[in-house]
Amino acid sequence: MAEERAPAMRPLDLLALSSMVLIWACNFIIGKLGVAQIPPILLVALRFTLVAVLLFPFLRRPGPALLPVAAISFVLGALHFSLMFTGLRGVDAAAAAITTQLMVPFSVLLAALFFRERTGPMQIGGIVLAFAGVYTISGDVRAGIDPLYLLMIVGAAFTFALASVQIKKLGPVNVFVLNARIALLAAPQLFLASAVLEHDHLQALQAADWRGWGAVVFGAVFVTVAGHGLYYHLLGKYPVNKVVPPTLLVPVLAVVLAVLILDEPLTARIVVGGLLTVTGVAVVELVPGRRKR
Repeated sequence: MAEERAPAMRPLDLLALSSMVLIWACNFIIGKLGVAQIPPILLVALRFTLVAVLLFPFLRRPGPALLPVAAISFVLGALHFSLMFTGLRGVDAAAAAITTQLMVPFSVLLAALFFRERTGPMQIGGIVLAFAGVYTISGDVRAGIDPLYLLMIVGAAFTFALASVQIKKLGPVNVFVLNARIALLAAPQLFLASAVLEHDHLQALQAADWRGWGAVVFGAVFVTVAGHGLYYHLLGKYPVNKVVPPTLLVPVLAVVLAVLILDEPLTARIVVGGLLTVTGVAVVELVPGRRKR
């Protein structure tokens, strides 16, 4: 019997997928603008507070146990986003968008460790390519890259992968219920971390214009609620191999937007490193040879 072909994506769903890719790419640009005005951890704390408010009705619905969600809120909310947005202060948006793709190789390595998923030679080659691409970027002085802040972005990619393992252990769960609970638990942690590690909060908030506050609103409304909502909606209607490949365009589009909007330099290292990283991630995601649970 011939293998059943996956259904073609409807125009409205294709528009939703394109919007999601654009939102995630713009996240780096708007985030870069935001951390220039508001301390990064404080910005993330405000973002999670707004997410908790927007998703408050979902807090009343049944969901996973409190303890594992609290652990996820620490790894994903407190660690990942603090590292990500603090790193954005010392790394160009283009380089950050490329480096963040290491979350995919990290996820594969952690899945092999925790779930005994088998990884084939092609996937191992893809992982090496992805890390080689980020290593290429790391030496680009012209692109405004501070090695310490770049390491923070790498750490953000790792903590995201670690949180993915934690979420996978929860089993099937409503994404809005999970995001609501993570936001509610992460916000106090982030406010406390900001109070300890950052300063001049009131002055920064009073001086922030539409770019700073826009980063808070965009991150909460469009990235977390709309972006993730569209992603899981599409995954519920179509196979993974229909939804995931276009997301590889996120770092490419982010680099283009960073050059056009933020006037960041498009250096040879950014181009070569970006191509290596995206190619490596594409191999890991798309080439058969890895047994997935």
